[in-house]
Amino acid sequence: MKVLVTGATGFTGKALVRRLIDDGHRVVALDYKEGYKTDEIRGWGAEVVIGSVTDRAIVDSCMDSVEVVQHLAAAFREMNVPDSYYDEVNVGGTRTVLEAAHAHGVRKLIYCSTCGVHGNVENPPADEDAPIKPADYYQRTKYQAEPIVAEFTSRGLNTTTVRPAAIYGPGDPERFFLIFKRVARGWFPMYGNGKTLYHPVYIDNLVDALVLAMDDNRGNGRAFLIADEEYVEIEDLVKRVARAMNREVRIPHFPVLPLVAAGHVCEKLWRPFGVAPPIFPRRVDWYRQNRAFNIDRARRELGYQPKVGLDDGLRRTYEWYRREGFVA
Repeated sequence: MKVLVTGATGFTGKALVRRLIDDGHRVVALDYKEGYKTDEIRGWGAEVVIGSVTDRAIVDSCMDSVEVVQHLAAAFREMNVPDSYYDEVNVGGTRTVLEAAHAHGVRKLIYCSTCGVHGNVENPPADEDAPIKPADYYQRTKYQAEPIVAEFTSRGLNTTTVRPAAIYGPGDPERFFLIFKRVARGWFPMYGNGKTLYHPVYIDNLVDALVLAMDDNRGNGRAFLIADEEYVEIEDLVKRVARAMNREVRIPHFPVLPLVAAGHVCEKLWRPFGVAPPIFPRRVDWYRQNRAFNIDRARRELGYQPKVGLDDGLRRTYEWYRREGFVA
């Protein structure tokens, strides 16, 4: 098939492009800027288009003879931009992609949302019908696009929405890197009691789900939480990272409320400089917001089964960090 992947040079996008090409599909990769990643996926055989999902003409040009759209592009952790930028990309850009897909008779569109739309899970594990409580503008705008996806479903476009948990794995130098980096130092400060629940999803498991969702007969008009087999307490996660690295780690505990205040202050102070602050509210939330999910719907309706377990995934991720020189 010919598949359009938006956000193709992001962590998930790049892994998906690799899988699709390995599976024999033709891939159009849309991303908003050139870089070494675009050169890499060109080398794999993808057709790379540089442009934003907010640009109607560019999006329309990408849809020629496309059968499936994997819409992954999103504004995420953008620095030095107004909050309205998230609305433009995550909501407006999604509508633009849906309109073009519908006009070109695309067979199916998969929209990548986030488990964060459920906010702090008060009664874990949460399923897809759990309360919607986005905690920040990223999560809010990702959810605001979901009813737009449903609108186009009612107009005859086959769609599936996936809500990934915390994505990690080889190829990503950001999401889990701080955990590995701190464990490598032998000292991991834990703010709060360390019992907050966290639910990872290994990158290969997520890509499996995205590929399964391409099937015409699976998941049409439905949303699915995609996560690994198990969720864990964050202190246990740190200990298992240490085990994957064959390291000893001390985990002293500190109050979390001062860190919450510092996160909000740092975000405001660093924003004018256009760089990521050392701490910010989303990072602080890791210590205090439960993320634990029930993936039974994805099992039943998509045929999803996470194949890579947490300990194996952490070991593979550490090996990649070490090869790339991120940690010793």
